[in-house]
Amino acid sequence: MQIKSIYGRAVFDSRGNPTVECDVILYSGALGRASVPSGASTGSSEVVELRDGGTAYGGLGVDTAINNINQIIAPAMIGRDANDQAAIDQALIELDGTENKSRLGANAILTVSVAVLKSAARANSLPLWRHIANIAGTTPSLPLPLINVINGGRHANFTTDIQEYMIVPIGATDIAGRLRIASEVFHTLGQILQSENYPVTVGDEGGYAPTFRNGNIEPLFLINKAVQQSGYNFGSDVAIALDVAASELYSDGWYNLSADKCRLSNGEMVRWYNELSRQFPIISIEDGLDQNDWDGWADMTAKLGSKLQLVGDDLLTTNTALLQRAINERSCNAILIKPNQIGTISQTIDAVKLAQSSGFNTIVSHRSGETEDTLIAHLAVGLGAGQIKSGSISRSERVAKYNELLRIAEQLS
Repeated sequence: MQIKSIYGRAVFDSRGNPTVECDVILYSGALGRASVPSGASTGSSEVVELRDGGTAYGGLGVDTAINNINQIIAPAMIGRDANDQAAIDQALIELDGTENKSRLGANAILTVSVAVLKSAARANSLPLWRHIANIAGTTPSLPLPLINVINGGRHANFTTDIQEYMIVPIGATDIAGRLRIASEVFHTLGQILQSENYPVTVGDEGGYAPTFRNGNIEPLFLINKAVQQSGYNFGSDVAIALDVAASELYSDGWYNLSADKCRLSNGEMVRWYNELSRQFPIISIEDGLDQNDWDGWADMTAKLGSKLQLVGDDLLTTNTALLQRAINERSCNAILIKPNQIGTISQTIDAVKLAQSSGFNTIVSHRSGETEDTLIAHLAVGLGAGQIKSGSISRSERVAKYNELLRIAEQLS
């Protein structure tokens, strides 16, 4: 189980930008390979994704991070026990020596952490989700997918203010049935958009991304129509989840809704969400307020938390200290889990377990700049997270995670 070699390289993410990939090989011959995604709408408390700057790749090169893997991390990790994930991750944190992983780069650190995890799973002849469950002491289960069908916000040049309109296929009990519902509704929605003379090109996360004529509410009416034309009931078969990414809309105390030609206070935003949830079967709202508006989040949770899942993403950034504050202040009731927000597998597991022990829901999530790595499918299952976001039922880097869940379902059965 000892690490024999570590090698980092640059590969491309789904936006065609460089990102970091790493191979870890054990003396047993077991290989673990991992690549890390990159976000566009990012929280201010996220750990540092190290980029080169300069002119190459528009400043987004990762040669510095790669060199940190090959010249600093690799010599320090050779010979360590890959089966001791916590010790590996702690050693990586100490080697970096900064609070936000800015010296070596969280992208360098995470890809090594995940590659070690995968090498140990292979050496133990275990599926990755089972190895994760063994490390965390959790009970594996298949997650409910939140599937993006319309992209807006920063993921689609602000065609809508709301960043993601997602369907939640609650009318099926197995992953195959849930994905069937999602696929049928997604394709029907495309046909409806065409009939309304909208383009059906897709955004970063695979959802349709037209510039709507009638504000932020129009996509909800069109999704309703698509659900019904697909033969399902809007509410009992398919529900709605929104990612507002409100920090992207916030300026000088106001939330600027360009598509609706208005600006709202935090209290007015909460009232807007309440009205939307009366009109449509919305069950989850992510990042409904700015990441620094803690008082607003507490007010929103007090007023809406009994009927809606209120998800902290930019607010919490998979950080246990911020999560504990949210628990103490009752500032939301769910957390989005993104490993590259915090930088190691062990810290990701800690965030999930703290949330679960405190009654918070957990949603394991992709990023807008994704790779074909299927880690998040295994994390969602192994940690019993309950929910997963992997984008739309289009674009192979998104569908790869859903396909992996279908394979894992066979193993679980």
